[in-house]
Amino acid sequence: MLNYIWLGLMVVSVVVAAFTGKMAAVTQAAVDYGKTAVDISIGLIGIMALWLGIMRIGEKSGLVTLISKALFPILRKLFPSIPADHPALGAIVMNLSANMLGLNNAATPLGLKAMEELQSLNKIKERATNAMVMFLALNTSSVTLVPATVIAILVASGATSPTDIIITALIATIFSTLTAIIAVKGLEVFMKDKEDAV
Repeated sequence: MLNYIWLGLMVVSVVVAAFTGKMAAVTQAAVDYGKTAVDISIGLIGIMALWLGIMRIGEKSGLVTLISKALFPILRKLFPSIPADHPALGAIVMNLSANMLGLNNAATPLGLKAMEELQSLNKIKERATNAMVMFLALNTSSVTLVPATVIAILVASGATSPTDIIITALIATIFSTLTAIIAVKGLEVFMKDKEDAV
């Protein structure tokens, strides 16, 4: 459906530009913003490579295991159905760590790995477990300590104070994460009551 919406927007834009005599302006804007997109993408390569390298070193050095142990009491409350020694916990920690550093692109493959590990614990493969839902909510709303990708985009775009976003992002993501946790836990109770009633 979204593809049709984008196609419709593009067709309408071209038709309106053709009727108003602004086709040259639309073409020039497409070229200019295409160049801007490439410049921003290339600017992101360095910071993404740095943080991905740091994450890989953390994984190989056992830092992820230490973080996992430190976060274990919290993870036990959020994910009670995952066994203590299961690799899903490590994958979840890696994903949440990448999200906390604002490395959304790096967090994506880690999130897929975490979901794969959670699926291995799933008894009904066609339905998401409570742990999967909680992980998806945390992944989507994740607390961001350093929004590295956003800062990199602001730097590449020529912002004078790209780090001004840090406090605002931290406050917003703390509240979004708390809201996500409350919503998931509330729905778990609601769905359990509904299943018990049946």
